[in-house]
Amino acid sequence: MTIKSKALAFAATATLLGGAAAGLSVTGASAATPSCGNDCINVFSRDFGTHQSPNFVLDVFKQAIKVGQPVILFRTSNSDPAEDFTVSYQGQVSAFYQAGLVSPAVDLHYGGGCELYRPVTATPSPSTSPNVPVASQTCAVTYPDLYAWELEYSPYGVESGLCAGVGLGSTAVSLQPCGVSGRTVWITDTTDATGFRGSYVPVINGSDTNFSHPVVLTYPAAKYPTDAPRPQLYISELTGFSGSILNAVGVVDSAQEYSEVPGVLK
Repeated sequence: MTIKSKALAFAATATLLGGAAAGLSVTGASAATPSCGNDCINVFSRDFGTHQSPNFVLDVFKQAIKVGQPVILFRTSNSDPAEDFTVSYQGQVSAFYQAGLVSPAVDLHYGGGCELYRPVTATPSPSTSPNVPVASQTCAVTYPDLYAWELEYSPYGVESGLCAGVGLGSTAVSLQPCGVSGRTVWITDTTDATGFRGSYVPVINGSDTNFSHPVVLTYPAAKYPTDAPRPQLYISELTGFSGSILNAVGVVDSAQEYSEVPGVLK
């Protein structure tokens, strides 16, 4: 079953992480090659930029198209194909579960599953068992069905079949085959955490198994994108999160807050 979706409407890609939803204009920056055009999406960290000036965006180290190639942040440039990413597949978490890409546990917690059941007692009709009540359950509180997506490396607009994700047993973000597992799925975390401002949100990896402290996209502490060797993005537990998905507290580390701007930036 293929889960590829090429309905990459500009408006849809512009709201993966809430950038366009914030109503912000983008000026004074450059990223994504003209060949990739409006299909491209530029993910940046709150630590190093803004919607007006992203400064550093998602980048494939040395432009290499191979499994395991590190994903970093690098200075924006509209001539660097290493910064060309398109949306390979997008939808709600429940759709990714139906496609077999995320686990039942991920679907339960992020795909609209039931968080709290309450008992309901009903009495059957007299023609069956007139004096025997029947106990059942109904869902009192549901988890939200969050938005999810894959980012495919598409230098000069040409799809590589490789997406930003994590390898099996790894926490480092690198290129991995698209559409194979939850390791290349990213979930826009608009519910789990407080502390993000406007359109900057934590991004949960679809391989997550820790639903009290979900693993999210993270930039290495005390590192800068121009450092040598280049710091590689990774996934780690969400900082400042505590409680259930509907009752989060704390302040999220800015190194775990991301947003995006679409297309070729000038």
